[in-house]
Amino acid sequence: MSVPQESLEALNARASSSFEGAETASSSASNRAPNSAPKIAPQAAQVASSGSRARVWRMPGEGPTAALSAASVAGLAALWWLATHLHWLPPLFLPTPEAVWHAFVDAWHGRIQGGLPLSEHLFWSALRVFGAFALAALTAIPVGILMGVSRVARGLLDPPLEFYRPLPPLAYLPLVVIWFGIDETAKIVVIWLACFAPIAMAARAGAKSATVEQLRAAASLGGSFAQIVRFVVLPAALPEILTGLRIAIGFGWTTLVAAEMVAATAGLGQMVLNASSFLRTDVVVMGIVLIGLIAWGFDLGMRALERRLVPWKGRG
Repeated sequence: MSVPQESLEALNARASSSFEGAETASSSASNRAPNSAPKIAPQAAQVASSGSRARVWRMPGEGPTAALSAASVAGLAALWWLATHLHWLPPLFLPTPEAVWHAFVDAWHGRIQGGLPLSEHLFWSALRVFGAFALAALTAIPVGILMGVSRVARGLLDPPLEFYRPLPPLAYLPLVVIWFGIDETAKIVVIWLACFAPIAMAARAGAKSATVEQLRAAASLGGSFAQIVRFVVLPAALPEILTGLRIAIGFGWTTLVAAEMVAATAGLGQMVLNASSFLRTDVVVMGIVLIGLIAWGFDLGMRALERRLVPWKGRG
């Protein structure tokens, strides 16, 4: 079947006109794009910028908390005052804040059981806790780092560490007394054991924070194993180590009472145990408050040290 010549010419003419129309529309759209882009780009940039600021400002846990902490302490103190002055609980169960303050004054001047001033109790308790804590930090950090970088060390040291870590200090206290006697050595060893495990575990976990790229870069620069551990692994593990230190000091104070059960004549734990034998709950509460305040103050100092040494923590 033959197609008329005029029909072919009409189709060619229509196709040519369609192509020219499409080309014209494309060129006009391209001519309009530069004019319309400046109207949209600043708005998009502004939204992106404001979104970035919002994300930075709304980071979880960011912002000051001093006012909230002060309100929390004031609320607890007010609740304590109401519970005692409205006789919700008898004084034997919960003494009044005034009675606890008078117990503090009496203890400071040595007018409680035992006759020792409070300063001597504070000295011996601080010596035991912080001495054992320092010894644990000096020994547990290298052990934890070694477990993090060495397969052999991890295989050898992980079983005994995981075995004794969940044990309460009272469980092995009799053995420590048999092995080391009833002098200060046994008390420090018990607290050292309580502090050692969390520090070692934190150091081992922190040693894994160093990335493969960092390790390869240090090795390619000719760093030895000791240099890589010192300048790459240890800085990467520092945030976890500081967290482990904060946890360990809490374990140290909780173990103090158990440690001072062993023939101690001075110490906050011994003072609390002695007062409980005479139902002096005001002295017991006073000792608890002192231990809590000392531990809290140390934790605040550790937080300040953490902000100075690892300011990048939580900002990655």
